[in-house]
Amino acid sequence: MSRLAAANVPSPQMNAELLLMFTLECDRAHLYAHSERKLTEDELARYEVALAERVRGVPAQYITGHQEFWGLDFIVTPAVLIPRPETEHLIETVLQEAMAGGGARPARALRIVDVGTGSGCIALALAKEVPQAEIHATDISPAALEIARANAARLQLDDRVQFHESNLLQGIEPNWFDFVVSNPPYVGESEADHVHLEVRKFEPRQAVFAGPTGLEVIERLIPQAHCVLKPGGWLVMEISGTIAEGARRLLAGWNGVRITNDLQGIARVISARKNPN
Repeated sequence: MSRLAAANVPSPQMNAELLLMFTLECDRAHLYAHSERKLTEDELARYEVALAERVRGVPAQYITGHQEFWGLDFIVTPAVLIPRPETEHLIETVLQEAMAGGGARPARALRIVDVGTGSGCIALALAKEVPQAEIHATDISPAALEIARANAARLQLDDRVQFHESNLLQGIEPNWFDFVVSNPPYVGESEADHVHLEVRKFEPRQAVFAGPTGLEVIERLIPQAHCVLKPGGWLVMEISGTIAEGARRLLAGWNGVRITNDLQGIARVISARKNPN
């Protein structure tokens, strides 16, 4: 732990325990129950490698290859963005609109597409929560789609989600979906200095930065979403406070535009409905 603290790694004790659990292939309860256990030479060597990578700035999730999201365990590699708790607000917003009638499940089967699926965390979380929905997921990166398909298979949801290699929604049938959901790149190049160094150095740049203002990808996605949505369908996107008002302006002409804040009071999700007529 002192080595991580000296390198200014955040939450050094938590990181040290996480990497030790990874090395020993055990959970926290087992770690605490056997705190007196000494590492073998091989285990110590592997732990040292993991610590060295973390000191270098590599996110712990890329070292262990896993990250939890929506109560599910996802494989992650540097080919995909690391799922974050804030993105769960996106799932909550979709479920809120899908269950708007007050029932335990939607009144009819829904078609949902997750744009820029990355690890598949959004699509697969929705597959878990809305078992009768037809779910599609797109990504421009073949490497990301490989990870998403692996996660679908591990979670036994591979028969529930259809994956497509596509630039946003290109090639998707018009007037087909009830929901377009996305955590698109939304960080502007001008904000790069405010992004954690670990994110800038190790996470896929095309999944983080959208262009000079942060609105460039969303500006392309909105008209494509309008095309593929059924009348009355919903577009739900993750955003940041920096681009919230810009995203709202781009949704002029949509119905029921609403911004949802995260637990820190920062604008996190924007949702809007295609005119039902």
